Amino acid sequence: MNVLLHQVLSGLATGGIYASVALALVMIYQATHLVNFAQGEMAMFSTYIAWSLIQAGVPYWGAFFITVGVAFVLGVLIERIIVQPVENAPILSVVIVFIGLLVILNSLAGWIFSYTIKPFPSPFPTDPLFGNSYVSSHELGSIGITLTVLALVFVFFRFTPLGLAMRAAAQNPESSRLVGIRVGWMLALGWGLAAAIGSIAGIMVAPTVFLEPNMMAGILLYSFAAALLGGIDSPGGAVLGGFIVGVLENLVGAILGTELKLTVALVLIVGVLVIRPSGLFGKVHITRV
Repeated sequence: MNVLLHQVLSGLATGGIYASVALALVMIYQATHLVNFAQGEMAMFSTYIAWSLIQAGVPYWGAFFITVGVAFVLGVLIERIIVQPVENAPILSVVIVFIGLLVILNSLAGWIFSYTIKPFPSPFPTDPLFGNSYVSSHELGSIGITLTVLALVFVFFRFTPLGLAMRAAAQNPESSRLVGIRVGWMLALGWGLAAAIGSIAGIMVAPTVFLEPNMMAGILLYSFAAALLGGIDSPGGAVLGGFIVGVLENLVGAILGTELKLTVALVLIVGVLVIRPSGLFGKVHITRV
């Protein structure tokens, strides 16, 4: 029973990371109706920025908030400079742009910071919090930060005028333009917010997987599975899907071995696409022909 509880709590910690990246994927999907394959590399590059600031002597939390701000700006610039010129291009062209962005960020990180694995500090103590023996202090802290970020994002989109405008621009651009919403900039802000959320996920997972240019590859796959499971157009569903995938991954790893953990994501992706393509909470779109 103790082992099961440990696996579930540890799965919730990693599931929070998947939930954050899945939420970023859903935000960009709602704006472009395409999956941003470079989301993991954007998070990885932001994590390197945080590492560089910490190495330069900036306190951890100072580097954390500076990195989130820089990631937001970089996300806006990527949308304005790279994505906007091809927004009306064929779908395959936009997908190629996303893949190209993935390769560029990965290569750039390797060129600037090298491909050597680097340890990343954790802001939480090494001793377990509250005397528990089921989950480490970093995992518990990651859960707390992830839930805080998700709550802030929910409040922003539900109760603020800017958040409501961004939701309207993503869901119905034509009607939004008619009421005076600057749709282009709303989409750019959505990219910036997705990049900021991804940077937080990267910073939280780096102490566990260590920092290197390919660290987000597997995490992006799990997050994609989470987004599909919950619903690629449902932010809340993607968050719930992230926690489900995290727990399932840990339980499968404990029962069948760590070699099959990645298989969980692949099975979920194929299973959801075959059985329920819209996910658990996604909308079913019906088109008359």
